[in-house]
Amino acid sequence: MDEIAVLIPCYNESQTIGKVVKDFRRVLPEAVIYVYDNCSTDHTDEIARNAGAVVRYENKQGKGNVIRRMFREIDAKCYIMVDGDDTYPAENAREMADLVLKKQRDMVVGDRLSSTYFTENKRRFHNTGNRMVRSWINRLFQNDIRDVMTGYRAFSYLFVKSFPVLSQGFEIETEMTIHAVDKNMDIDNVIIGYRDRPEGSTSKLNTISDGIAVLRTIVKLWKNYRPMHFFTVLAVLLILIDAAVFVPAVLVPFFATGMVAKFPTLIVCGFMMMAALMAFFNGMVLDEIIKIEKREFEFRLQVLEQGICEMEEN
Repeated sequence: MDEIAVLIPCYNESQTIGKVVKDFRRVLPEAVIYVYDNCSTDHTDEIARNAGAVVRYENKQGKGNVIRRMFREIDAKCYIMVDGDDTYPAENAREMADLVLKKQRDMVVGDRLSSTYFTENKRRFHNTGNRMVRSWINRLFQNDIRDVMTGYRAFSYLFVKSFPVLSQGFEIETEMTIHAVDKNMDIDNVIIGYRDRPEGSTSKLNTISDGIAVLRTIVKLWKNYRPMHFFTVLAVLLILIDAAVFVPAVLVPFFATGMVAKFPTLIVCGFMMMAALMAFFNGMVLDEIIKIEKREFEFRLQVLEQGICEMEEN
């Protein structure tokens, strides 16, 4: 088991990967630097290998797929995950690693948004999107994560081996954040500097398509992790729509004439009310299932902790 593993997912980062590897080797000389090449065509792998990294490959395109393979293959007491585009400074890695190794944090978030991100990042919609996602996540899950979509994080062994990677693309950061919050893991924030990509280096993020994917992931994880809240909101919306149609079209004419003039509207409103009730009770059932799953998750963590103790003894 490595003491510290630096994980760098890469796709066509030949311009910056060499510097990133050398910077992290300088700051964390005891760490093993892993570069996972994701179908690059610009010799990123060769440059990383020459800089001193261990190079491995993931043939399925997408950052989520790369992280899935990383987490499965590598065992370490502390994991540092960072992008290969040289936008995150290696100098913060020691502080982040110490929080995992000495303070037993499960996830340390490299917080760009509290420092230079909004002045360095020239992509206007990325700034708006980061603010919006941070606000939604913290409101929905009652937490204070300062940077939900940062690519610079540190993890404990327990987090990495208990995290089910479901996303395939850039929405993986959102999934990590919600998983840590929902499972009551110990999370910390470290304010980091941020610098925009050097000239000639291009982002792999598509503002529109990847932004939509992130929003879809938030809604999906809201439903999966907090079903009672999600389906209660859905039930209330259905009831409000039902009332807005039923009262003026059916109820008011009925009190005025004693007759129901619009039976089709009455029937539709009846079905809508049934849908609202079904949504509410579905939320109750799923909420109980989630509680059972959380208890099972705690047992799995105990098994992982026992495995760590046995590995350290050996």
